[in-house]
Amino acid sequence: MRVVFMGTPEFAATSLNEINTNSHHEIVGVVTVPDKPSGRGQKMNISDVKKYAVEHNLPLAQPEKLRDEAFIETLKSWNADVFVVVAFRMLPQVVWSIPSKGTFNLHGSLLPQYRGAAPINWAVMNGDQETGVTTFLIDEKIDTGNILISDKVEIGENDNVGKIHEELMHIGAKLVVKTLDGLENDSLKPHPQDETTELKHAPKIFKEDCKIDWNDSITSIHNKIRGLSPYPCAWTTFGNGENYKSLKIYAGLKTDIVIDGKDYQLILQKNNLYINLPQGVYEILELQPEGKRRMTAKDFINGHQNEDTLFVK
Repeated sequence: MRVVFMGTPEFAATSLNEINTNSHHEIVGVVTVPDKPSGRGQKMNISDVKKYAVEHNLPLAQPEKLRDEAFIETLKSWNADVFVVVAFRMLPQVVWSIPSKGTFNLHGSLLPQYRGAAPINWAVMNGDQETGVTTFLIDEKIDTGNILISDKVEIGENDNVGKIHEELMHIGAKLVVKTLDGLENDSLKPHPQDETTELKHAPKIFKEDCKIDWNDSITSIHNKIRGLSPYPCAWTTFGNGENYKSLKIYAGLKTDIVIDGKDYQLILQKNNLYINLPQGVYEILELQPEGKRRMTAKDFINGHQNEDTLFVK
């Protein structure tokens, strides 16, 4: 089939590559976000999907507005059978209704669970033992269209969102090709999403959502840290009781050990770093103090041997 692909980050570029190199379908056009300056030097930021399209000489469009008449005409001129959307923007009906086989999206959850912007993060933060990817036909609402096909992955007790994201990126790419094959030979039967179950949601995550509440259970704290690692990263503050600085925590472990010390105290013990909490002891493995690089617990301990007693809050 003739395919127009729409996406932005690496997660999407992996699916684009899978279609282009491991399927018989033809990429006739690629759509991604416009280049934008970012960072202190205002260096032009180019999406991973654009980089791939340019490298492989694929026709490319970067519309500012998806309803722009010139963009709509470009889409129609590519004469695609189907549009594939992975990690892009919400499409207006004037766009997704163009191709004869419809427009489908790859979503990083087992729909209808975790509709929204951050499905992988929330699945890990909620302590789920499995998640997956789903392809579905786009309609007027967000993530509610008829399901085409899905695939599952297990979430280990200490897996972080970075690991699960990587697995879903590659499984999802293969699912996209499988979906294209099924639409081509009419073997897929789209079915409505199950609205009878209690739904978990996946809204966009803001900085305040990432702050650790040390009064939560050890399990909830652990899930939050790994569900936000490596990005956007769980954080807290630490200090000597008077002056506090921010502290990002990338990895930790639940423990059954007992250590003498005050509640919320950072315990520096040989090469290990622990937090003494009312509900138990949590071990910190990787962290990043304000103004410093990301480091191991051992490196942190080496830099704080002579400081007064430290606490988190």
